[in-house]
Amino acid sequence: MLIVEEAERPVPGSGQVLIRAEAIGVNFVDVRFRRGGEGIFRRPLPGRPTGDVVGVVAEVGSGVDPALVGQRVAALAEDAYAEFAVAEASWLAAIPPGLGAGDAVMVPMAGPVALRVLRQADFRPGETVLVHSAAGGIGHLVVQLAKRLGAGLVIGAASRGKLDFVRSAGADLAVDYGLADWPERVREVVPGGVDVVLDAVGGQVLRQGLELLAPFGRAVIYGAASGTVDDIPAGPLFALRTVGGFNQTAWREVAPERARAEMDEVAELFAVGGLRTVGHVEFPLEEAAGAHKVMEEREHVGRVLLRP
Repeated sequence: MLIVEEAERPVPGSGQVLIRAEAIGVNFVDVRFRRGGEGIFRRPLPGRPTGDVVGVVAEVGSGVDPALVGQRVAALAEDAYAEFAVAEASWLAAIPPGLGAGDAVMVPMAGPVALRVLRQADFRPGETVLVHSAAGGIGHLVVQLAKRLGAGLVIGAASRGKLDFVRSAGADLAVDYGLADWPERVREVVPGGVDVVLDAVGGQVLRQGLELLAPFGRAVIYGAASGTVDDIPAGPLFALRTVGGFNQTAWREVAPERARAEMDEVAELFAVGGLRTVGHVEFPLEEAAGAHKVMEEREHVGRVLLRP
């Protein structure tokens, strides 16, 4: 359960800033953390949810340029569901003028992840891309980026009620992966298999996607909404396919300059209209439990926001 409590205004430490929040993007992984999940979803409870915070810098810690005070920024925060959030100054995303909160919360993490998983898959113009969870906060950005970067065909897999949204994001074909025979629909269109699979679901959907890979096809796993990625079949690997994983936190650690550049690249894409997002629903901060309920029921498309 989520409990709202009064707390002292946090103080930024060395290398940190304090952000007065305008909006907070809710991440599905925190729904799993809150439920006391196992494996990759296990986090000690009680805990505090993370989130993508957009707002104005109210205060800076030691070693941080005071000129940041008053600037509108976005950042991933470890304690995000609050009126004020502390974030690392080195990973602040400058928000272009006029960009709405729904787009701004995508700049620090969701947008860069969408861009990087395509690059991690060594995507090339003209190739066929299959996107699982294509109506999700990251998935619908992957669909747009794949089209923008020259995909020959983009296939978005999602639940039945979200297929129109997937098509509106730019998918050439939208399939209901709740149907047992959904892979057959894909094979009808691309009988030789797809070149790239991008997966944030895991479980049976991931296994079916791997079976759809063409020879020399590549899959990148960047999430596990189903709860598991432990049972990846070996068959596709022996059929000249490649399967890899991606984590944005690890990417920042091993390639900080490239990760920083991609964040700026995504901000520019949003600024010029090359990317867009949908805030499915907004909740007051004190109704964060309602936001988690919407995400648990998997009825949302795009992003869920909290407003302080």
